[in-house]
Amino acid sequence: MTEQQTPVSTPVENVPEVTAPPKPNKKRRRKKTLSRVLAAVLVLALAGGGGFAVWKFAFTDKPKEKGEMMLGTVDIGSISSMVQGTGNVAAKSASTITLTSPGTVSQVFVTEGQQVAKGDPLYTIRSQAAEDTLKSAQESLKTLQEDMNKLNEELGKLTVQAPFSGKLMNVEDLQVGDTLSKDGRVATLVNDKKLRLSLYFSYAYENSISVGQSAKVSIPAVMKDYTGTVEKINKVSFITPEGSKCFEVVFVLDNPGTLTQDMDATVSLTAADGTTIYPYENGKLEYYESRELTAKANGPVEKVNLLNYADVTAGQTLVVQGDDEIRDQIRAKNEELVAAQKKVEEAQKALSDFNAVAPIDGTVVSLGIAAGEEVESGKVAISIADTSVMKVVIDVDQRNIAFIEKGQMIDLTDWNGNTYMGVVESISLEPKADSSVTVFPVTLSVDNFDGSLRNGVSVDYSFAASQSLDCMVVPAAAIRYTSDADGNTMPIVYLQAEERPENAIDLPEPEPGMEGSVDAPPEGFYAVPVETGLSDPANAEIKSGLEVGDVIFITYQNTEGMAYG
Repeated sequence: MTEQQTPVSTPVENVPEVTAPPKPNKKRRRKKTLSRVLAAVLVLALAGGGGFAVWKFAFTDKPKEKGEMMLGTVDIGSISSMVQGTGNVAAKSASTITLTSPGTVSQVFVTEGQQVAKGDPLYTIRSQAAEDTLKSAQESLKTLQEDMNKLNEELGKLTVQAPFSGKLMNVEDLQVGDTLSKDGRVATLVNDKKLRLSLYFSYAYENSISVGQSAKVSIPAVMKDYTGTVEKINKVSFITPEGSKCFEVVFVLDNPGTLTQDMDATVSLTAADGTTIYPYENGKLEYYESRELTAKANGPVEKVNLLNYADVTAGQTLVVQGDDEIRDQIRAKNEELVAAQKKVEEAQKALSDFNAVAPIDGTVVSLGIAAGEEVESGKVAISIADTSVMKVVIDVDQRNIAFIEKGQMIDLTDWNGNTYMGVVESISLEPKADSSVTVFPVTLSVDNFDGSLRNGVSVDYSFAASQSLDCMVVPAAAIRYTSDADGNTMPIVYLQAEERPENAIDLPEPEPGMEGSVDAPPEGFYAVPVETGLSDPANAEIKSGLEVGDVIFITYQNTEGMAYG
């Protein structure tokens, strides 16, 4: 990338008047013709530069006849300092499909240069190798998942949980660090939210008692009656000492919170004819459900949550045992699963590449397969690029990167003179070195509706690094330089005035032997210091020292069409 900063001026409308040179002395026809040509070229140069461009030739010995003075005026114009360089064009989005397995091309549905939409079919390739690869990857994944399930089951055995909601009873005194063996007792869990009562009735009442029938449950210890329900009837043969045959009836009742196991209780039911039915004898209340909780595996105790008579919910963790070996196996197996899943996805994508559809909207820029062709792994099947919008990457050096901002318009020109407008899309924050100069990559977005901007070509770019609008401008040739009292270089202009301006200065006397080279102001003109700004080959910006409309001396045009001074 080459980048240069070129000042560019906007021509002003007013062209300074140029006085025609006097007729030259009679010379040979050849010399006369040359003079006229040079004079014409000078006038054209002045017109092309907005009336300000001039030729200046320095001579040690001035001709005796200086010629006609060329004058200019201070006018309003604009000057821009342009940064120029070269950038590379690429499609903003592109996609290439490379085959990962060998196969035979069955069909090709597109041609090079064809426009395709995302999802359009591109080609089909029969590849047994790709199918086998996918099948093998899927089988490996399934095996690993089964292994992981088994390990999770083993890990689950290291946690003792409440199988149902209830109350803990007779808990073991377990501490963190204790060794708990498989089948080692942990606690008794009872469901005391409900209570069960089992009583025997004479078979004489066999047809008078049914499941769901309501019963009055009496508890002598608390001297209260509660409502119970027949939950189950067991037609067993319980023989009393008196020789009576009885069957079992199981009742269930809600526990209000004041009843417990082993309390004496009896029941009375009402038959269909209104008579009261009593059991053979009283019974004792039992917890509705009771289970001994034990460890399912060997391992040290890591966490304990056991308290006698504590209420727990179903699934609540009571004891956690440690087993680093199982956990290490699970971590390793999980890594294997991730890798296996990735292989399946890669195999699926590879197989889909053999029945490819367009991944993006765009143009088929290259097609490397044909129907009936045997293709090998690694072959580029197709490349698609969206050329409706192109991107251009330019490298802007550290001096000018401050003049670039997102959304800025950048002028672009290709080798054929076609012009485009680029829009700054991104500015890299990472600099890079280019021929010992630090540059920053800048990405431009370019609309390419007609497709004339091609992928891979180079374009020239330019943008204004700085500019002055509606400023005072004078011909660049009107600027001269002298030294101030301290020896510093100072720009001056020869200003026409009827009397000496207040800001006029006296020029230093020329050194001995250099008298002929002194560029003294013509009569009626005075040297005035000016403050300059931007400049280009034709014009210079004047910030102070002159006023709009001032007439200034530019140079002399001699009798041969030459300009000097």
